Amino acid sequence: MQKYIIMGVQGSGKGTQAKLLQDDYELVHISVGDIFRWNVQNYTKLGARIKRMIAAGQLVPDDVVAEVVKSRLEQHDWNYGFVLDGFPRNHTQAEFFLESYDIDAVILIDVPDEVVSARILARRLCSACGLDYNLIYHRPSTPGICDVCQGRLVSRSDDTPEVVRARIDDYHTKTQPIIDLFRRKELVVVADGTRPALAVQQQIRDMLALDRPITAAAHTKNGSSGGALVMAPAGPSGTVMQLR
Repeated sequence: MQKYIIMGVQGSGKGTQAKLLQDDYELVHISVGDIFRWNVQNYTKLGARIKRMIAAGQLVPDDVVAEVVKSRLEQHDWNYGFVLDGFPRNHTQAEFFLESYDIDAVILIDVPDEVVSARILARRLCSACGLDYNLIYHRPSTPGICDVCQGRLVSRSDDTPEVVRARIDDYHTKTQPIIDLFRRKELVVVADGTRPALAVQQQIRDMLALDRPITAAAHTKNGSSGGALVMAPAGPSGTVMQLR
């Protein structure tokens, strides 16, 4: 069983890397962000709370995140292990998690802030089917139109330069103490997130001594210099989850 935490600022590509590990090693990708989005889209009580917080310009409190992760892990459907994305959020949670689970490694995707900012501001979302695009790596065939359903592509409402800068600063402030703790435990491996996605994945597997070949090469978009993977929208980390 393999249990990993994956970390990186929003836009670092950590979700893509977690998905590649999930596919080839039968791991469960537990993404806090995906769980939140599923609850918002399905009008659960948790989703309503999250929507109100976002509308008010607030971050989801750490105790809510901890509740979500605890409930998800208690489903015990991760027979071969998991990749946890979006948790822990503070030093106390990190210490508790290390005591509760025998973590094999913490994967840190390292990308300069200016690169991350450019990636985030280039994101587009199909207003009809929800497919993700990026004007740097995964452009639609027709500008502004989804290749799959011909829906209109839109920017996310919170993808503005000011909000992105604030999110990046908040990430560094909150996560540096957590990374320092994991480093002291000698758990951290650092991957260069500026490289193409499959090259980053290979670097991760080399550092973790994982020897299976990457099977997702057929899913990369031809000609995307950044190596971004084309992935359709999915449920929250491979399973339906609803918190009341």
